[in-house]
Amino acid sequence: MESIYLTIAVAPLVGAIIAGLFGRQIGRAGAHWVTIAGVAVSCALSLYVFYQHVFNGVGTFNGSVYTWLVSDGITFEVGFLVDHLTALMMVVVTFVSLMVHIYTIGYMHDDPGYQRFFSYISLFTFSMLMLVMANNFMQLFFGWEAVGLVSYLLIGFWFKRETAIYANLKAFLVNRVGDFGFLLGIAMVLMYFNSLDYQDVFAAAPMMQDVTVQIIPGVDWSLMTVIGVLLFIGAMGKSAQVPLHVWLPDSMEGPTPISALIHAATMVTAGVFMVARMSPLYELSEVALSVVLIIGGITALSMGLLGLVQNDIKRVVAYSTLSQLGYMVVALGASAYASAIFHLMTHAFFKALLFLAAGSVIIAMHHEQDIRKMGGLRKYMPITYACFLIGSLALIGFPGFSGFFSKDSIIEAVRNSEIAGAGLVYLMVLLGVFITALYSFRMFFLVFHGEERMDEHTRSHLHESPRVVTVPLILLAIPSVFIGMLAIGPLLFGDFFQDSIVVLEQHDVLAQMGAGYSGVVGFILHGLAGPAVWLALAGLGTAWFVYMKRPDIAANLKERYDSFYDMLVNGYGFDAFNDKVFAGGSRWLGRTLWQVSDVKLIDGLVNGTARLVGWGAGIARQLQSGYLYHYAFAMIIGLSVLLSWIVLA
Repeated sequence: MESIYLTIAVAPLVGAIIAGLFGRQIGRAGAHWVTIAGVAVSCALSLYVFYQHVFNGVGTFNGSVYTWLVSDGITFEVGFLVDHLTALMMVVVTFVSLMVHIYTIGYMHDDPGYQRFFSYISLFTFSMLMLVMANNFMQLFFGWEAVGLVSYLLIGFWFKRETAIYANLKAFLVNRVGDFGFLLGIAMVLMYFNSLDYQDVFAAAPMMQDVTVQIIPGVDWSLMTVIGVLLFIGAMGKSAQVPLHVWLPDSMEGPTPISALIHAATMVTAGVFMVARMSPLYELSEVALSVVLIIGGITALSMGLLGLVQNDIKRVVAYSTLSQLGYMVVALGASAYASAIFHLMTHAFFKALLFLAAGSVIIAMHHEQDIRKMGGLRKYMPITYACFLIGSLALIGFPGFSGFFSKDSIIEAVRNSEIAGAGLVYLMVLLGVFITALYSFRMFFLVFHGEERMDEHTRSHLHESPRVVTVPLILLAIPSVFIGMLAIGPLLFGDFFQDSIVVLEQHDVLAQMGAGYSGVVGFILHGLAGPAVWLALAGLGTAWFVYMKRPDIAANLKERYDSFYDMLVNGYGFDAFNDKVFAGGSRWLGRTLWQVSDVKLIDGLVNGTARLVGWGAGIARQLQSGYLYHYAFAMIIGLSVLLSWIVLA
């Protein structure tokens, strides 16, 4: 099996290298075929590995592939840990990536950077696979940084646009903030555990539970709390949690296929996966769990509110990603790690579906993205319409769709949690359900229903997207409907994650929920008895009434609460604050250092020395007159002074 694991990881890398280095020789068709073939091989083998581990009982694989360095008894190596969690993530990453690769043929058909784009997205897939398959912190960090690097290249893919360059630089810098905390967390693991291997660290963690460190002299902190919070700072950057969320909406500057890949199956889910993988550490610190829980709740609610005022179709979907990531992080903080991974999986399918469906709309609208200039597309794009509807229903947690099972399990887990802050977070995620339905169906109705608001030229050319676009939509729509009901039993209430996730008995909220689980139908009926479903339906109904029947209500609310509306449009001022304090502060510091150290100190000292030498030379030059009697007179004066000094001495 080891050779299969290696092939899964390396196949997309081979495709990326060929398309990147030899794209001109193999042409556009060669570039997409070689990268699609590589990802298809990874997807097929991932499905085989999933089947072997889950259904045939193949045990966990934990082994080294390559030893890079041994220093002071510490081994730095490339190695794979393949258990049920890894197998599930491999299937999700490779399947969604394969759909995005196929879709890209249609979306990027006329782009001059065609081969380069395929090379990048295939490299992105390789990076994420190395991250999820890692069995040690060094390889985890390699995959972590690799997805960050490739996201920088992809967000700024259209590098002639200033907005794209600004967006990819912003993503890079914000993630460096999170990665600094992440690297400190790994350094503390290495310092106190003397190993980077997951197995060694997790086995020794219980013995470290009472160890304290002094970050501030005289103040003791739990080692496990410090490590947990530092690692989570990295997750806040990658998974775009407040306040490190600001890069994700701007990532829409990249082409739509990469928006789908970043938001659905790769970069933003890395932080959620990492915390779930580190459950043996987080379970030993309720403070760290509480931090995770509260940050997730704030993100879920606040980012959902921002989705209400967006008019760019991709940015609406982007803010829904931010909100749903908040739900996943909430589940992690409630120790419902399985629910977080379950929602990660279902979200990957329906969010990729929504992004690719939005891309289909953008193609039909000649790259117009403002939903206020759309309307009535249902009759022109029936397949895209049906897929968009399925994705939207899954997103809001409509009963029976995949998102219902995963999101409802998170809400129920938080309700049963006793972690500090759970009560307040429960109210946040409930309110978030209503808001999610409201902004999702605001977008849906404005795009596909109502009057046609596009210009006549665009209307005359409207038609359904080609099959290379619609087939991936249909293939993603199927799991968006059915995967939740098929997976809820084994993933949440079975022993699927028994070999991957550790939960202490006092934190095991899913065990409490499992005691009352009576099957898919029973779960749906239980959901209908709770508030979440009805809040989702209320949000859907409100969106229909306000934006289809009484659009004047939205205009009146915008005018009446203009200050609140402006605050939402400005994203609570995070960007303005960052631009003024951090970017502006950096520029001020640079100017100050230039004035003090460069102009006054260096230039002043160097130029001052030069001026002093020039002044002295000017004086000395006056002594060189060229007249003999001047020199004779100077010699007589000098001799007189010398004789006087000798006599007086």
